[in-house]
Amino acid sequence: MSRVYNFSAGPAVLPEEVLKEAQENMLDYKGCGMSVNEMSHRSKMFDDIIKTAESDFRELVGVPDNYKVLFLQGGASQQFAAIPMNLMKKKKAGYIITGQWAKKAAAEAKLYGEVVELASSADKTFSYIPDVSDLPITEDMDYVYICQNNTIYGTRYPELPDTKGVDLVSDVSSMFLSEPMDVTKYGIVYGGVQKNVGPAGLVIDVIREDLITEDCLPGTPTMLKFKTQADNDSLYNTPNCWSIYICGLVFKWLKNMGGLEVMKQRNEEKAAILYNYLDQSKLFKGTVEPKSRSLMNVPFVTGSAELDAKFVAEAKAAGLENLKGHRTVGGMRASIYNAMPKAGVEALVNFMEDFEKKNRK
Repeated sequence: MSRVYNFSAGPAVLPEEVLKEAQENMLDYKGCGMSVNEMSHRSKMFDDIIKTAESDFRELVGVPDNYKVLFLQGGASQQFAAIPMNLMKKKKAGYIITGQWAKKAAAEAKLYGEVVELASSADKTFSYIPDVSDLPITEDMDYVYICQNNTIYGTRYPELPDTKGVDLVSDVSSMFLSEPMDVTKYGIVYGGVQKNVGPAGLVIDVIREDLITEDCLPGTPTMLKFKTQADNDSLYNTPNCWSIYICGLVFKWLKNMGGLEVMKQRNEEKAAILYNYLDQSKLFKGTVEPKSRSLMNVPFVTGSAELDAKFVAEAKAAGLENLKGHRTVGGMRASIYNAMPKAGVEALVNFMEDFEKKNRK
């Protein structure tokens, strides 16, 4: 069976070169006679894997020396609790609510301190990013939190908020490594890898070292203390060895492709193909205000639930998988991550054009 074009929001498409290399090494990794899935996380072989992965990640992103890179379990959602537990010294933080994940993060943080809603786009079903140039941020806030790209609603911050000197914490899960980023603008930037970087089950945290202290909230579990993980180089307990290995292969693939600036150009080109079609279509309509559009996640609708369902079914039959929109938005959503080739987006648009001709009244 030939591979389909997989538009899933996550777990999502991975580069074929990476999958083939993993396949070749599945039974015998570099002559050691065992799989990465079988080797000890304390072995010299795995030590090389995780250290090389971190080194390549640092080089790709340009991570400064005063930031720690941690490979953690629990996904991005576990960070919703870990962040306030580690950072809420003054018991107050500001959250910008631009979708389900920021909303869930804020709800979790309320268990540990006061959460100030600095801005929200809930009034228009999270179809835009609010103005973040002059927010009611105060000095007594421990941090300001954003979800920088919203997988469900297909929005992306066109620029970072002015946090007025307060540390910025950002969840970049669904735009991770899709474009360059200046790590120095963040106190913490983190992402679950299953959307754009690797297999599910891993989150990568990049944390400025002065934020890693023993001074956590009372009752913070040992495993959720950033200091525990940093002091043990992400090996306090058995990590997700396989996901770290695959991420390491993806980092090398990204470097071979030319790095994050090249990926941004590729992603902008792919997104333009789909958005340009949506902007002139008489049947399909994008759901996001143009200036807030994501390069990674593109939701669209026909206006008819029946027609949407027909489109998803016929697209699946044509080898265009996982186009059904999230239940909170409906319609369709195409996630066009780094590993989605331009040909996949072109195939989708060609199918949409044909579907429109057949179904427009």
